[in-house]
Amino acid sequence: MKNNTDFRFILVMRKSRLQELIERFNTWSQAKFYLEHNHVEVTDYLNEHNLYQKQLTEAELILKSFGRFQLLERGLLPSYQFSSHDIVVVIGQDGLVANTLKYLNQQPVIAINPDPSRWDGKLLPFEIGQLKEIIINTINHKMPFNSVTFAQAKTNDGQSLLAVNDLFIGPKSHTSARYILQWGDSQEVQSSSGIIVSTGLGSTGWFQSILAGAMAITGKASHPLLQGFSWSDKKLQFSVREPFPSRTTGTALTFGTIEPDSPLQLGSLMPENGVIFSDGIEEDYLHFNAGCIVQINIADRQGQLIAPKGRQPIQ
Repeated sequence: MKNNTDFRFILVMRKSRLQELIERFNTWSQAKFYLEHNHVEVTDYLNEHNLYQKQLTEAELILKSFGRFQLLERGLLPSYQFSSHDIVVVIGQDGLVANTLKYLNQQPVIAINPDPSRWDGKLLPFEIGQLKEIIINTINHKMPFNSVTFAQAKTNDGQSLLAVNDLFIGPKSHTSARYILQWGDSQEVQSSSGIIVSTGLGSTGWFQSILAGAMAITGKASHPLLQGFSWSDKKLQFSVREPFPSRTTGTALTFGTIEPDSPLQLGSLMPENGVIFSDGIEEDYLHFNAGCIVQINIADRQGQLIAPKGRQPIQ
């Protein structure tokens, strides 16, 4: 067993809706006026903020009792230098957990649901009262964990982007994307509203919306991926959104599985406004304009989410 001083405990937090409103309107009184003017319950914002701050304070006291500690706001994740000895605690919604995983490489992540009555939290198996025991068991390697496969986009000019849930490749606005899609031994020029590439973790999110729409249109009641697929599967699923058949564009390669030996390659035919972004964060994107070729495959790194004892890890 390592000494506690070998570990650093990172607490990842987000701004509450109340804090974001105050930043937007400069003062609490102005933020409150905005809420009341729009008939929004002010106490809901206050209660959510107060409970979240209380849990952050409690988590900080617990983590500091074990050793070195760092509080990290969500916006600092891209520039923070994590070490292999970090144990990361996230208090927030599923999106914060996914966003945090993207900047890690198998450091254990303990995800705390700050308010189970408010958030379902598929990725939030623990509550604050369990944190101390979980830290002790994590240090002693007595906690099960789920491995999480990531997707990675690499462009021909050396840029790359990781995705925990999904990648979007397409137009920046509500227009059509034009590109050459290559998968396996086949390729096709396409026009569509973009391509979604989903990981196992993301296969119950945006990917399910695409399946639901396709099933409704075709009248089918089921699909093999209706329940998604395993978080740890070494595969990704791609789906072309609203492909348009024409004399110069096809619709034959619209759905498939990306595996280590069968990556997806896309070459942009758009003069401007082509983008690649991950996990719904549109502000953090790569340009995908004419001349850009991107290859989508399984990333070398994985995430590690601590799971409750007694529950079978997701295979």
